[in-house]
Formats: sequence, structure tokens, C-alpha cells
Amino acid sequence: MSGTIEARLTELGITLPSAPNPVANYVPYAIHGNQLFISGQISKAADGSIVTGTLGRDVTVEAGQAAARLCALNILAQAKAALGSLDRVGQVLRLTGFVSATPEFGDHPKVVNGASDLMVEVLGDKGRHTRAAVGVSSLPMNSAVEVDAIIAIAG
Repeated sequence: MSGTIEARLTELGITLPSAPNPVANYVPYAIHGNQLFISGQISKAADGSIVTGTLGRDVTVEAGQAAARLCALNILAQAKAALGSLDRVGQVLRLTGFVSATPEFGDHPKVVNGASDLMVEVLGDKGRHTRAAVGVSSLPMNSAVEVDAIIAIAG
């Protein structure tokens, strides 16, 4: 049934943003065989604002989770742009989350759960994935979180 995932988004009260344009010399996604590779998506909201800062210093874990959720929304927006419909998502295979954090910060997995939880909330079992949560000293545009994805294409 076409539009199943879009109906789920509506049911959840979630509106996808427009797929963000790249900010440098790269493509937002690439398809190879039955896999969709989505470039890192920062914590940019639909209004263009970015959740900025560093976990462990000026961003709480809860704010970091909200930032990771924004990254996941942008991943879904890129997937829709690439595939035409989110119903073509066969399985989210991998998310890699990058968390701008102080050296002492240790809750990277909790932060990246914001993205992981959204994928499962929207896609159900197709949203379950492997993952890495990595702490870094800085991210583009001072974003608090960045997440990239590898997705299997259905059919």
C-alpha cells in the first residue's frame, strides 16, 4: 500500500522538512545497487535553525537527543527525495552518530538514541539498525550532532 510511511508520519504528528542542500562539494545521497547512502545530516530544524554547542558543556543530554532527532528527520527527508517514497525503505542498516562533546562526556549513546528512536517510531522494525555513537571535538556549523545513514532499498 502506497503512502504507508507518510500516513504513519501524519499519525505521529511529524512533518518532514525539505531535504537539506549540501553545504560543500558532495552529494546529499548516493544509490549503489539496492543501498542508499545518506551523507551526514546535522541538527538543522525546518526553520533553518541549528542546535549548536557541545555536550558536557552547554548542551544537555535531552537537548542532544532532540538534536539527534532533527538529524533523523533530515535523513528521512533525504531518503524521500532519493526514493520518491519512504515506502521504498527496506531496512535502515546503519546509523553513525557524531556528538560534539567535551573529553569527559560519556553519554554519546544516549544522545544518538534520539535518532534511533525516531527511526523505529516511524519505520517500525524496518527502522532497527546497527549503529555507532562517536564523540568529536567539533562538527560543521557548530552543530551539536550529525548522523549519517545506510539504508537498504525495498524491492
